[in-house]
Amino acid sequence: MMQVHFYTKSGCHLCDQAREELRALEKEFPHRLVEIDIEKEPRLMEKYFDIIPVVQVGAYTLRAPFTSIDLRVTLGAARDGRPTNASAQPVRRDVALRLNKGVKSLARHWLAFLNLFVFLYVGLPFTAPILMKAGADGAARVIYRVYSPLCHQLGFRSWFLFGEQAAYPRAKAGISWTSFGEATGLSEADLWEARNFVGSERLGYKVALCQRDTAIYGGILLAGLAFGLVRGRLKPVSLWVWALFGILPIAIDGGTQFLGEFSWFGWLTRESTPLLRTLTGGLFGIFNVWLAYPYLEETMAETRALVGAKLDAARESPASTE
Repeated sequence: MMQVHFYTKSGCHLCDQAREELRALEKEFPHRLVEIDIEKEPRLMEKYFDIIPVVQVGAYTLRAPFTSIDLRVTLGAARDGRPTNASAQPVRRDVALRLNKGVKSLARHWLAFLNLFVFLYVGLPFTAPILMKAGADGAARVIYRVYSPLCHQLGFRSWFLFGEQAAYPRAKAGISWTSFGEATGLSEADLWEARNFVGSERLGYKVALCQRDTAIYGGILLAGLAFGLVRGRLKPVSLWVWALFGILPIAIDGGTQFLGEFSWFGWLTRESTPLLRTLTGGLFGIFNVWLAYPYLEETMAETRALVGAKLDAARESPASTE
C-alpha cells in the first residue's frame, strides 16, 4: 500500500478539503495517509506555511493550490511507478516500530552524535603525544598508524606537546621559531623522514593530525557546538560567502605551499606558518558547518515530523501491520 505524506496544520480549510478528496480516492488508489502537523516543527512551519497543504507520495509532490484531478493523476503515477516484488516479506510490526523509534531518536539527537564523533576524531590524535610522554609508545604508535592514511603527519606542519616549542616549522616559513631542521638535524626536504619523526623528550611529541587538519576539525567542532545554541534560527550561508571566506583562504594558502614542493615551480618557495594553517583551516571548518548544518537540521526536522506521525498512527491503530 502506498504511503501519502500530508503536510497540514490546524485551521486550514484547504487542508480539510484535500483530506476529504484523498479519502474519496482511497478505494481507487489504496493508500495510507500520514498527516504531518507543521506546527510541531519550526523548520516545517517556515518551509511549508505558505504552500500547504502539501502532498508527497513516492517521487511526486503537490503544493497548494491543486485540484482533485491533480491528486488523481499524482496517485495514479505513484501507483504505476511503484516496483513490485512478490517475494518481499512484510516487516514485522515490532521491528518496524523499533526502527522508526531509532530513526526518530537519531533525527532528534543528530547534532549531539555528530559533535561527539568530531570531538573523538580530533581529540584522539592529542592522546598520542600524551601516551608517548607517559612511556606507552606502543599504544601511541597505534594512533599514529590509524591516522596515517588520513593525514600527512609531517613533523614541520604538526603541533608538538611537552617540548620546547609548540611547533617546528621549516626555515623557509620565515618566522623566528627554531626550525624543524635545526631542532631535529633532519633535512627539511625529506618528507619521508618528516612524516616518520614522532618527537623526543626534548622537542616534545607531535599530534597525530597536522596543524591544518586539527584546525579544520576543531573548527567543525566549535561551530557545531555553537550551532546547538541557534539551531532552527540560523540560515545557511550563501555560496559566494562560503567560497570567499571558507574556500579561498585555504585554497591560496595550501595551494601555493603545495605547488612549491615541485621542482618545476622552483620559483615558488613559499611555506605557510602554523598561524596561517590554523586560521585558514578553522575558517574552512566553520563555514562548512554554516553551509551544511542548517540544511541537515531542516532534513532532520522533516524526518522527526514524518516518523512521529507514523508512530502516532501506529499507536492509534494497534492492529496495523504497516
